[in-house]
Amino acid sequence: MHTSNPAYRFTLILLALVSAWGPASAAAQTQFTSSTPASTPIRPKIECPNRLEALIPLLLRDLPSYANRVSQRAYTEHRTRERPGYVLLAGNPEYEPLTLKAGEYQSATESEVPQVFFTTLERQYFSGEAFQLQHYHWLFLAQTENSWRFVLMLSTVGNYPGDEPPTPPRDSSQGVIAQAIRLWLRDCQAGSIDS
Repeated sequence: MHTSNPAYRFTLILLALVSAWGPASAAAQTQFTSSTPASTPIRPKIECPNRLEALIPLLLRDLPSYANRVSQRAYTEHRTRERPGYVLLAGNPEYEPLTLKAGEYQSATESEVPQVFFTTLERQYFSGEAFQLQHYHWLFLAQTENSWRFVLMLSTVGNYPGDEPPTPPRDSSQGVIAQAIRLWLRDCQAGSIDS
């Protein structure tokens, strides 16, 4: 009685196709899952370096992308009229530590808290114009038995190219770069960074 109805005929054809494909697709799914174990990671885990000189080059390599994601996320959540800046480069690490006592230097073997100095080149936007700024960072890390922890970061800012003296150091431990470093250290500890 409904055989002349196009919708009824289409439903019958669709049911016939689903029943015909059902066993084959189930067999294919079983074969696929048995040949690719769920525990096989896409990228093998790496061990986070325990030497500062091995850790920092990996951190600085990835820092611009981490910092830009932090910046974009903050801009999306707290939309302002000014566009967010971008970290273009991070580099020039120096490992010779300074003490917090004015005028005294300390060798790397005597230092209790691992320190590193590095720079970032950033593009910032003010009133619709783009400016490049050189940031100088003094990063303090703590090494535990099996991981690295962010302790403190001080930063100064200078224009690029540097024809004016940089600003006085300020605590930048809650800034974009510091948040990016914390995220990167977390991912490094999880073994999810590229070696």
